[in-house]
Amino acid sequence: MLLFIIGLFSGMISAMGIGGGAILIPALIFIEGTKQQTAQSINLINFIPVAVVALIIHFKNKNISTRHALILTLAGLAGAVIGSGLAVRLPGEMLSRLFGVFLLIMGSYEIAYKEKNRS
Repeated sequence: MLLFIIGLFSGMISAMGIGGGAILIPALIFIEGTKQQTAQSINLINFIPVAVVALIIHFKNKNISTRHALILTLAGLAGAVIGSGLAVRLPGEMLSRLFGVFLLIMGSYEIAYKEKNRS
């Protein structure tokens, strides 16, 4: 039941474009004891159907710029090849630290960005 709740929350966050991996990966590591590389792989598999559903809904609502999407998709594919190559070569501990630093930077950015919008 706990995995279902984690998946549900992760899917909701993913569909909003926030990134469900920020929920799913730490939950798999800390609650399930999954290795970092395995958690990231599960996140990628989980992302596919969630992204398809979100894409259909956003496409129906005309929220997609196909020009921007094409450029970002091509660059993202190149980045995915590079990133996955790095992920399988890096030790799990280093990958976990890099992921933690990434989350810290993103969280700090969100806090700073929200403060700028209020003033």
